[in-house]
Amino acid sequence: MPGAPYSEDENASLVAKGRSGDNAEAVSVSEISTRLKRTVEDQFGFVRLRGELSGVKRAASGHLYCSLKDDKAVIDGVMWRGAAQRLAFVPEDGLEVIASGKLTTYPGRSKYQIVMESVELAGEGALLALLEKTRARLAAEGLFDKGRKQPLPFLPQVIGVVTSPTGAVIRDILHRLADRFPSHVLVWPVLVQGQGAAEQVAQAVRGFDAIAPGGEVPRPDLVIVARGGGSIEDLWGFNEEAVVRAIADCSIPVISAVGHETDTTLADFAADRRAPTPTAAAEIAVPVRAELSATLADYAARQQRSALRPVAMGRERLEQRIQRMPRIEAVLQPQSQRLDDLAGRLRQGLKDRAGKAREALQADRVRLSRGALRSRGERAALRLAGAGFRAALVQTPLAERTRRLEATARLMLSLHPERPLERGYAIVRSANGKALTTQAMAAKEAALVLQFRDGNLAATPEGKPRAPKPSVPTSRSARPRKRPPKSAADTQGRQDDLFGGG
Repeated sequence: MPGAPYSEDENASLVAKGRSGDNAEAVSVSEISTRLKRTVEDQFGFVRLRGELSGVKRAASGHLYCSLKDDKAVIDGVMWRGAAQRLAFVPEDGLEVIASGKLTTYPGRSKYQIVMESVELAGEGALLALLEKTRARLAAEGLFDKGRKQPLPFLPQVIGVVTSPTGAVIRDILHRLADRFPSHVLVWPVLVQGQGAAEQVAQAVRGFDAIAPGGEVPRPDLVIVARGGGSIEDLWGFNEEAVVRAIADCSIPVISAVGHETDTTLADFAADRRAPTPTAAAEIAVPVRAELSATLADYAARQQRSALRPVAMGRERLEQRIQRMPRIEAVLQPQSQRLDDLAGRLRQGLKDRAGKAREALQADRVRLSRGALRSRGERAALRLAGAGFRAALVQTPLAERTRRLEATARLMLSLHPERPLERGYAIVRSANGKALTTQAMAAKEAALVLQFRDGNLAATPEGKPRAPKPSVPTSRSARPRKRPPKSAADTQGRQDDLFGGG
């Protein structure tokens, strides 16, 4: 063969031999894999990739495996357990993230991958998408159903507050409770932002719920989960699944007071009541003591008045009912007057109806005269004679149906299964004439038949003994084609290929 570096006899050698002028020794697969690994790691020691997470799974060892993809490419990724534990969110399929790390290769599969040191959401849009995805998933479990909401106690004696002990939130709540109705407050100090905040908030809610009634520490009648305002990243701990599930599972009524009026977290959906601010949560938790005292005093005065005046009020109601009872003459007088009015209207109506009928009869005499009827008949005959039959009423639909039939015929011819044979394609069939559409089906057959435009050709799959030529019915357009005989040099020691070309 022209241009080939070695002769056909050298290529056919069974044992590898050194060749003159060849100083490249064979290397092992492990050695070439190691060289590739070092080259990739040296060239791409630190990269930042933006893409969509796919196939996210966490192994029992704690390592995180996934793929990063865009509309044109995909790359495998791995995050070791230490880095995976520091993630600020739970990675899920479909999230757009920015992964930082280094590229390396995995010799066991001959693949390159990125070892991720950190994974961040790609902007606030991705963070909101994760929030909406988590909200939909938890809502599907029924954690936000209204049927799970518990009524708040009217006057809680002990109130548990889950918040930071050093912020302004706890001072605002305590100050508001003191103004409205002083209560016993238990504060469970937690982090409200950053790493570990979600776990601490969830543990605090479950801790309040685990306090037994009548113990050394009083069990709260109401729990307030509070935090000041901030960005969506600052409030993200209250969107974590652990916090949402802890609030939803709490048997004590919970008020969520996270952020300002416009801030909304998943904790608000799971709580029994949402407060726009921590101060508003204190207002919702307890009533105003002065207002309660005034209301009780008013109820007492009303009770006293009701006890002293039952007989007087009953007498007044009886006298009013007697005065309102009508007399018999007053009841029948309007009905009698109405009867007289209807009788007079009936007589007048009969007279008017008879007069209108008489006038209508006079008018019908003119319309039903012999001359008028003859004139109307003549006009109808003229209209009938002018309405002739037009052939276009039949020809136009017939032509339309003819065009549709011709289009259907052309479509049928273009979709005929043997039409591609005219463009150089072939149909692979089994010995019994069944069409084979996959390589696996063809490999199971002992003999194959290739149907071309001008005839059939017998073939044997590679590695199978040659079978006798099967007889397969051909199409009406197929014509047998004679093949030139092969020489002994061409056939000796070689097996026919799939297309019978030797």
